[in-house]
Amino acid sequence: MNWRHGFTFLVLSLIGYSADSSAAAGAVRVEIVKSGPGYELLRAGKPYEIRGAGLEYGDMASFAAHGGNSIRNWTTDNAAAVLDTAQSNGITVALCLCLQSERWGFDYNDATVVAAQLELMRAEVLKYRDHPALLAWIIGNELNFDYTNSKVYDAVNDVSEMIHELDPNHPTTTAVAGLGENVVSDLESRAPDLDFYSFQVYGALALLPEFLQKAKFDKPIWITEWGAIGHWEVPKTNWGAPIEMTSTEKAMVYRQGFENYIEPWQGKVLGSYAFLWGQKQERTATWYGMFLESGEETETVDVMHWLWNGEWPENRSPAVQPIMLDGKTSQQSVQLKSGQTYQATIAATDHDSLSYRWELKPESDAEEVGGDLETPIASIDSSLSQQRSALAQIVAPATPGAYRLFVTVYDGNKHAAHANIPFLVTR
Repeated sequence: MNWRHGFTFLVLSLIGYSADSSAAAGAVRVEIVKSGPGYELLRAGKPYEIRGAGLEYGDMASFAAHGGNSIRNWTTDNAAAVLDTAQSNGITVALCLCLQSERWGFDYNDATVVAAQLELMRAEVLKYRDHPALLAWIIGNELNFDYTNSKVYDAVNDVSEMIHELDPNHPTTTAVAGLGENVVSDLESRAPDLDFYSFQVYGALALLPEFLQKAKFDKPIWITEWGAIGHWEVPKTNWGAPIEMTSTEKAMVYRQGFENYIEPWQGKVLGSYAFLWGQKQERTATWYGMFLESGEETETVDVMHWLWNGEWPENRSPAVQPIMLDGKTSQQSVQLKSGQTYQATIAATDHDSLSYRWELKPESDAEEVGGDLETPIASIDSSLSQQRSALAQIVAPATPGAYRLFVTVYDGNKHAAHANIPFLVTR
């Protein structure tokens, strides 16, 4: 979001300021209490175990059916609908107040815009504080991403203090990117009013045990985003294209991430939210979502079902191995000659009969960071033949450059698997 647009929204909102708390009645008290050497999360006086995922526009009914009970989101733009839908599905919401980021151009040295932002957050808290689905307030998402001005966490603390004055029933946190010592120092010195900290880590989740062993702060934490290895963390081809895991490989990463790095720290880690119960374009259309754009579930959904229920779903998603293109894998930095024909193959297994769809796209040239919106990439399907089997013929595009070949494998029962391979076309 451009901060100028955000500031206009602040001003317009304040002109029409209304302390509307009629979205729902009957707040449910949420507390964090000391329990032995650690902490415990209580909701309505009872221990509350979060089975969480990041979800904003995904299917809450399917989330609940798989055993999920809590979501986190990133904005209050659609908060009334999110909270109401969550309540009807027995789900709680960690509601994110979208504070402006410095990297969007917001100036935390400007007292006027900072004060206006605080008042906008006050209006949002008054609207939603009594909703029974509300679990906690997340004050800003990854405000430390590329930040230079630590005053942002003075603003976070001001919002937290305001929330505690208006809402005695729900704790406060802020979600930070990574496990950096500098942001922890800022949290401790500038935002002491927060009830707990929240961290967002992908490949760096493996560093969580060491981080917690060395941590000097005496507050519990949430992991508010975790899941696939980030596109900035994976191996790359020799021309710099990130190598994406298959849906099967990602499912294993989700399972190991939770079982090895989150679950052993219960008492310190009071909740986690896997990313993403839905779909989004970020470098590819499949990198972070647990679903396809067309709605099919992938193996990561099966894994979350297992983690939340201790058993697998009745019908599971297909499993795939990496694509072979011209007899090579992604790690071999595949190069093709323009205009020549090559063969691509995929090996997939499932109890159901399978169908296949191959797609060819230019490599993403997106430069967005921090999960900012990216434009979907159109397919170049005219270069492909035999698209509906485990084998495809590809004619290397006439224009030299970087491309990516995708395959989706469907089981006919709303489940799918996916894989892709980057390649370089030369003359």
